[in-house]
Amino acid sequence: MPYPVAPTWCVIYPAFVNDSALLNQLLTGILILDDRLTIRYVNSSAESLLDHSAKRLLGEPFTAAFYQCSLASETLMECLNSEQTVLNAEAQFALHSGHNIRVETSIQTVEQPFGRALLLELKQVDQLRRINQEDQQRNQLFATQHLLRGMAHEIKNPLGGLRGAAQLLARQLPDESLTEYTDLIITQSDRLRYLVDRLLGPVKRGESKETNIHEVLERVARTLVYEYGDSLNLVRDYDPSLPDIQVVAEACEQVFLNIAQNAAQAMSGEGTITIKTRVEHQLTLFGQRYRQCAVVTLTDNGPGIPAELRETLFYPLISGRAEGTGLGLSLAQNLVHQHKGKIDFDSSPGKTRFSVYLPYLSAENGNEVTDDH
Repeated sequence: MPYPVAPTWCVIYPAFVNDSALLNQLLTGILILDDRLTIRYVNSSAESLLDHSAKRLLGEPFTAAFYQCSLASETLMECLNSEQTVLNAEAQFALHSGHNIRVETSIQTVEQPFGRALLLELKQVDQLRRINQEDQQRNQLFATQHLLRGMAHEIKNPLGGLRGAAQLLARQLPDESLTEYTDLIITQSDRLRYLVDRLLGPVKRGESKETNIHEVLERVARTLVYEYGDSLNLVRDYDPSLPDIQVVAEACEQVFLNIAQNAAQAMSGEGTITIKTRVEHQLTLFGQRYRQCAVVTLTDNGPGIPAELRETLFYPLISGRAEGTGLGLSLAQNLVHQHKGKIDFDSSPGKTRFSVYLPYLSAENGNEVTDDH
């Protein structure tokens, strides 16, 4: 994407101007700081990593880009004054968005028309872990779907036979009072068939269309209000600039509702759920790079997800509640994958956050949207 027009005081080394399009394709975050540690240049990966746009970062002190960082300003100034080079030093960043990230930081001095400056390269250490998790999640989904479809075939055929036999038997019974037993067989057969259908989820995505994701989230919010009333506090943190997105609205509503319902039930209907929307740029999902992704985050202040459930949370029939079916998150993951997106979560006592990533895709063939929104 074109580099934003910098203020007149913000002079950038010509090589970076000429190569800004190339630098914006790098997975490594690039920043240039002047002798006051003011940000003079930032590429797209650094924007995504720090969860701030270049427009907000340029001209600001480096310390304004995050809430807290283990990389001290004194260290940066020492590198600048003594022209030291630091390679692959690990640093912890607590971002204003609430995310905590670990990055490998390389620092070197560069000469600029405005004087000596620092070139920072930031590479997210946990990015590899995220890629491995994505691969595991995708393989898990495919294996589960294959297993369930095989089971469904073996279960639904006998169920159909049992139901039909019960209907025939009911017609032959001499005493109508005995039909309560055949009715029970029919009812339980239907219940099992419905359960199997829910396990499988929808095979096709359905019809996608341009959708305002905030309208979808408001329908979810109204459903929660109807069910839990004032005991459940809903906080909205919407990005009004979020473009419409090509999705199956009903499927997305089901995804957000399943996640929100799980959060509400974990808090027994009493607590706070924060619904946040943002746009992330230059994001990689399952090995595919997208210029823009809509990110919907649902955060609750409940007890958190038990550690023993976290690795298998998206498996069907896995639930932390005795009365739960364990189908909600499995179905949500399937629906999000059909949109080429993914679901992430992190959880600790008092804070559980689910993030749904939905890339901007075209209506015709599911390819990335490349026009500006």
